[in-house]
Amino acid sequence: MASSSMPGGVLRRSDSVADMMPEALRQSRYQMKRCFQRYVSKGRRLMKNRQLVEELERSADDDKLEKAKLAEGFLGYVICSTQEAVVLPPFVAFAVRTNPGVWEYIKVHSGDLSVEQVTPTDYLKCRETLFDNKWARDDNSLEVNFGALDLSTPHLTLPSSIGNGTQYVSRFMSSKLSGKPENMKPLLDYLLALNYHGEKLMISETLDTVDKLQTALLLAEVFLAGLPRNTPYQKFEPKFQEWGLEKGWGDTAETCRETLNCISEVLQAPDPVNMEKFFSRVPSVFNIVIFSIHGYFGQEKVLGLPDTGGQVVYILDQVRALEEELLQRIKQQGLNITPKILVLTRLIPEAKGTKCNVELEPVEHTKHSSILRVPFKTDDGKDLRQWVSRFDIYPYLERYAQDSSVKILDILEGKPDLVIGNYTDGNLVASLLSSKLGVTQGTIAHALEKTKYEDSDVKWREMDQKYHFSCQFTADMIAMNTSDFIIASTYQEIAGSKEKPGQYESHYAFTMPGLCRYATGINVFDPKFNIAAPGADQSVYFPFTEKEKRLTDMHPQIEELLYSKEDNDEHIGYLEDRSKPAIFSMARLDKVKNITGLVEWYGQNKKLRDLVNLVIVGGLLEPSQSKDREEIEEINKMHSLINKYQLKGQIRWIKAQTERVRNGELYRCIADTRGAFVQPALYEAFGLTVIEAMNCGLPTFATNQGGPAKIIVDEVSGFHINPLNGKEASDKIAGFFQKCKEDPIYWNKMSTAGLQRIYECYIWQIYATKVLNMGSIYGFWRTLNKEERQAKQRYLQMFYNLQFRQLVKTVAKLGEQPTQPAESTAAARIVPRPKERQGPFLRNLLKRGIASNLLRPILPTSNFSKDAA
Repeated sequence: MASSSMPGGVLRRSDSVADMMPEALRQSRYQMKRCFQRYVSKGRRLMKNRQLVEELERSADDDKLEKAKLAEGFLGYVICSTQEAVVLPPFVAFAVRTNPGVWEYIKVHSGDLSVEQVTPTDYLKCRETLFDNKWARDDNSLEVNFGALDLSTPHLTLPSSIGNGTQYVSRFMSSKLSGKPENMKPLLDYLLALNYHGEKLMISETLDTVDKLQTALLLAEVFLAGLPRNTPYQKFEPKFQEWGLEKGWGDTAETCRETLNCISEVLQAPDPVNMEKFFSRVPSVFNIVIFSIHGYFGQEKVLGLPDTGGQVVYILDQVRALEEELLQRIKQQGLNITPKILVLTRLIPEAKGTKCNVELEPVEHTKHSSILRVPFKTDDGKDLRQWVSRFDIYPYLERYAQDSSVKILDILEGKPDLVIGNYTDGNLVASLLSSKLGVTQGTIAHALEKTKYEDSDVKWREMDQKYHFSCQFTADMIAMNTSDFIIASTYQEIAGSKEKPGQYESHYAFTMPGLCRYATGINVFDPKFNIAAPGADQSVYFPFTEKEKRLTDMHPQIEELLYSKEDNDEHIGYLEDRSKPAIFSMARLDKVKNITGLVEWYGQNKKLRDLVNLVIVGGLLEPSQSKDREEIEEINKMHSLINKYQLKGQIRWIKAQTERVRNGELYRCIADTRGAFVQPALYEAFGLTVIEAMNCGLPTFATNQGGPAKIIVDEVSGFHINPLNGKEASDKIAGFFQKCKEDPIYWNKMSTAGLQRIYECYIWQIYATKVLNMGSIYGFWRTLNKEERQAKQRYLQMFYNLQFRQLVKTVAKLGEQPTQPAESTAAARIVPRPKERQGPFLRNLLKRGIASNLLRPILPTSNFSKDAA
């Protein structure tokens, strides 16, 4: 196996693989010629990392010494760091990823071993050649380079810093605001603009210079020093107003003094720590809108319905945490303001026994948060009655954004302060609303479909009729680039690991031949990326050892659910030996969640079957009950595997459970058997069920592909499993239970370690604090570099109008026949193609302020085409 570490030390970002590779090739010229001949011997093809490594090893034949030399040398490192290569004999083009987020593209001639560094565009053209040679060679093919529109936006440089956006932004703002007094004008303007429904906050218009503000702050600080610390703000409010200071500084003399000190330090000598602290105290966020459109969004009886899973749980817990933090902040700011949080989702008249047909529903355990459901409309203006798959949702979204906007402005009696999108559809609508209203936007992907399906970008045509990836990937690009900040649950979600790119990183440079080439899609070194890990509702998911809190009245139901021997509409299979521990998994039935993979691992591993039972909660039990294409395939596969491995007596398959509280007790009942939770997904952005299981005290095995690899410290607080190696994964699970059989204390040790990990890192209060700080910091950040931001916004609006709108026409609405997707849309003739990265043409346009004028005439007149940045 080739080495994944750089021989002789770390490869710096300034080091070029292309510069270092020729000498390395010369040192092993004979073997390298053999290796490259093997690469090109089968003609044009796309080679993945494993194939490249295998061919490298075979080139050394049986010479172990030479094989070791190759593997441990620089070439072994380069090949191991290559994610894929395009073979176009006599050339091989490599996409080399030396570190998370750091890519280099090189082309090697297999004959003379000459090496050339190429641009991302050149590499993507090589890739396109394999799938659409005519389009690859067309100089007028549509190319988009969003990176060329961020010329003056500072970026992080270290892979280890990725996801620390707020800290970096605070450092940059400190630098930008320091020095001359006039540098503070943007901050002063921001403070002067603070208001709630027209009522001024913090400072009045009389403090229109930095000197006046500093004088007022000094007077207030001296005055407060003579007051008891708990003196209510109302007692000295008239005095503050004499000096031009309005409400919002605090509820007592002490909290006012702390905020005054904070801004005084920022004005005198700004530094990142004070900057972050100051923005955490600024009264700027009161009303929040959260979009989660697809699936059945509700508080009960929805989990497990099509397109409905962990995202719903995440958002409901998120809302409760945000409201609690908002109320605490508003009280501390001394304000008498009622915050509002609206979760915007789709109203579905045919609600399947849920409340998804109710327009306005209060969120349980909150005082000021509601679910607002807005229907999709048919062409004749009627409410669309049926559920629509998340893959077929795109024709309804623009009208939905318009209708939602009207409802939001009415209920909130004005604009929201922060808009947060979820998944592709919610993020696109959040982008439209943010652009229309000029408000701060946050983005949460949850799952980016491009990373779930290998080569789904270059093979988009094969999948488009089923998944409409042409629309989805375009919408993702628009949302990511429109957003002010992006919230990820883990570092892995953004930038992956040393071996594998993250979800967002996979959108850095990619191509959809015949449609669009993204020379830069999104750069993970952009400071908009932030990590905020969610938690689980600890009133629902608490340890099985807390006997006094256990929901014993549910035990008869759970007993029947797990152990009755009769098949019915809710479960099939049975557990013959109840004395065995149970391994448990709960997820939607789709390919990526890999529940059928777990069943197959179990069926094939005799030792595991001897040690434990298998309990699955997921999906529906019969294909005739589902309308979801992928779920139907997985249901059929489940039945096939149960029969193939004769699992009845060892497996209980329970249909998706929608009662969250009972699910919490179900986790604990599995823990009573001294079982374990297994999350076998091929990729998981975060892994909320992992958090839930660990909260309940269940030792947990989870995929090493994505977020769970960060949640769990392998063999310390749980276990990583490789979903691509079922035998290894099932052996690891069997090994754990064998060890527990020999040493029962080991089970307790892993259970306790999992709980400790949760309490240290994964609670909602930490999450809410981070997200509200982001809303405040990026609310100011977006006021800087306005001209460049507006130019990019117009570019994105043009891309939306001329590209996305055309693609949407290829997606059939319910009851319609789809139109054939065009090879590329009108945007190919109109959208400017910036040069690689910082192209001089676009740079000059931006410097002269010309770009916005060039783009403006192209925009159609619609509710969502005006600039509100």
